[in-house]
Amino acid sequence: MFNIKLVIAYFGVSYAGWQKTKMGPSIEEVLEQTLARILQHEVKLQAASRTDAGVHAHAQVVNFIAQKPLDLNRLKYSLNGMLPKEIAILEAVEMPFDFHPTLDTIGKEYWYQICNSPTQLPFHRQTSWHFPYPLDLDQMRLAASHLLGTHDFSSFCNDRKLWDRNPVCRLEKIEITPLPGQRFNIALLGDHFLFRMARNLAGTLAYAGCGKLKPRELSSILESKDRTLAGVTAPAHGLTLKQVFY
Repeated sequence: MFNIKLVIAYFGVSYAGWQKTKMGPSIEEVLEQTLARILQHEVKLQAASRTDAGVHAHAQVVNFIAQKPLDLNRLKYSLNGMLPKEIAILEAVEMPFDFHPTLDTIGKEYWYQICNSPTQLPFHRQTSWHFPYPLDLDQMRLAASHLLGTHDFSSFCNDRKLWDRNPVCRLEKIEITPLPGQRFNIALLGDHFLFRMARNLAGTLAYAGCGKLKPRELSSILESKDRTLAGVTAPAHGLTLKQVFY
């Protein structure tokens, strides 16, 4: 038995997220089916992150157990030839048998992109949130400073009662960087993220940038553990899982 790690990228707009669901095609389902065709046996995948419907990934990490030694360069070539154009295999490597892409994770980085020009270019419509209102990036950065460190992030978690993760997370970095075309990127680096936490943080920072929330309110929102006090859940298509750390 061989523990194989894959690093994959995907454009998630046409998929119902990573995890298999009755709501539509998923990245997990498509990849498992393709692997089974190549390897001639059933494959079960485990992933570092269960991305939502419409979310993208630059470097999602998954693993599966192979029943025999594999030529991993050939496997990567075959997968990239058979998978839909929205999915690409970046890396295929054998790992120690106890490697687990979820349990061994020590951090993740997400990127959220916002376009606040009056008219959004067609090239950006499926990768950034069109928020056509003036945004003060300095106010957003000030608001972000209240979120750094270790906190209970229940105020930024949807459906908390359905979520079994520890709500205490550590955010190491929130970096807001201007991009060409009246766009900007919010980079979020943390030890783990709750259900829709990254999108809720992006929506809340946008509210701080347009004046709907004052930066100093972020501390009281955290302390309240009340999701209704934070900002809107930003659309899924603006979010990308950028990197997973081990």
